Amino acid sequence: MTAYADSSFLVAIYLLNIHSAKAAEMAQRMGKPLPFTVLNRLELRNAIHLSVFRREIDAAKRLTAFKQIEEDIRTGRLTWVSITWTDVFREAERLADEHSATLGTRSLDILHVAAAWILGATEFLTFDRRQAGLAKSKGFMVRP
Repeated sequence: MTAYADSSFLVAIYLLNIHSAKAAEMAQRMGKPLPFTVLNRLELRNAIHLSVFRREIDAAKRLTAFKQIEEDIRTGRLTWVSITWTDVFREAERLADEHSATLGTRSLDILHVAAAWILGATEFLTFDRRQAGLAKSKGFMVRP
């Protein structure tokens, strides 16, 4: 595993938005499964629920997205990874201490970068500007 996808990247795969074409192209080009943590799952599912709340999609599209996520887990496009969350939170605290005052990163952004670090990823996939800055500060190759 070399790439870690944050929620903005994963949402672009499962819901049509301005980043969807780029996310799909990158995911296909990589040819490797994306690691999938419980944090990824929570944030991705919540983003899809929020899209219903905001009336961006309907309940049928939500169900389709959830089914596609499960299919991608089943077929290996996404792969469940085990992670020690205590280590992630310790790294996240270090990142917050070092960077939040200057980058304005939010806790969940920091947790994703910390998770990627603990998992040994070398690439960080995001459409979030602040999160990209944090990932670059840790030495990740940031895409797109």
